[in-house]
Amino acid sequence: MMPFAGSRLDRASEHRTDAEWVKARLLDPQSLILPIWNLQPLVTGSDDELRAAFLPSTDYEILAGPHAVCVFLGLDEGRAIFALDISSADQVPPGLGEFRDLRAAAPLLKQNDIAILGQAKALIDWHQRHGFCPRCGARTQLVDAGYRRLCAQCGADHFPRTDPVVIMLAFDGDQCLVGRGRNFSHQTYSTLAGFIEPGETIEEAVRREILEESGIRIGRVTYQMTQPWPFPSSLMIGCFAEALTREIVIDTNELEDARWLHRDTARLLLAGEIIDGMRIPPPIAIAHHLIKAWVNEKTAL
Repeated sequence: MMPFAGSRLDRASEHRTDAEWVKARLLDPQSLILPIWNLQPLVTGSDDELRAAFLPSTDYEILAGPHAVCVFLGLDEGRAIFALDISSADQVPPGLGEFRDLRAAAPLLKQNDIAILGQAKALIDWHQRHGFCPRCGARTQLVDAGYRRLCAQCGADHFPRTDPVVIMLAFDGDQCLVGRGRNFSHQTYSTLAGFIEPGETIEEAVRREILEESGIRIGRVTYQMTQPWPFPSSLMIGCFAEALTREIVIDTNELEDARWLHRDTARLLLAGEIIDGMRIPPPIAIAHHLIKAWVNEKTAL
C-alpha cells in the first residue's frame, strides 16, 4: 500500500452537513482527538514503535484555544476521530506525547496512522491558509465539519483543495532518467515532477515538464499509480514516459543535475546503497515505487 493512502476511516461524508450530529460526536466520550501543533501531529512511543497519539474527546476543552479549528476525519469502527489545531494554545499540557514533523516521522509510523495523519495535516494546513475569502477579503467561517469555509460577506463557498502533480520516470531501454532538485539533499536523485497547469492533460504535463527540466522529448506516456502527498496538499500522479531523445540539457532553475541511470544500478540504490555519491528517495515517496516498478518491469510500457 502506498504511504499516506489506505486509511481505515469511514469518512462518513453524509454526516458533515449535520451540525448537531457532529457536535454530538465531539461530545461523545468515546470519540478521539488528534492534536496538531504548528502542523506537527502528536505522536507517542519510540522510533521503533511510533504511533499517532489519539486523545479522548473529553480533553477538547483543555486543548482547544480561541477559534481552534476542529475537523471531523471519519469513523473508526463507529468511533469518531477529529483533528484539532492547537497552534494558538498558550501551552500544551505535558506528558501527552511529542509533536513531530510528519515527513520525518512517517517512515516510523504504521500505514494506517500515516494515512490519517496525512489527511489531518492537509486539512488543518488548508484552514490556516484560507481564513479570509480570496473573493472579497472578508473572514470565512468553518462549516460542514471542516470540509467547507463560508464567507458571510459575499456568500462564496471554499472547499479543501488537492493540487494534481505529475511525477514521472522517463526511460529508454535499460536506462531511466533521474534528477536532483535544487532543494534536495546533496545525494538524492529522484524522478522528475511538476504541477499540472490549467488546460493540460496528464500526458501533456508529463511531456512538458520533462522537456522543460531536462531537454528530453517524450513519446508514449502511461499511468502507473497515485499517492496523496500532504506537503501541503497534492495528489501525485505517477507515470512512465518513453524517451525519444537522450541528450540532457537541464534547466538550472529547477535542477542541479540529471543523469541516465542503468537498471542494475537502480536496483542497488533501491536496496539502500549509495553509488557514486547518490541515493534515491525512501519508500515513503512515490518516486521510490516508480523506480521499483520499472526495475521489476511492472509497467504498462
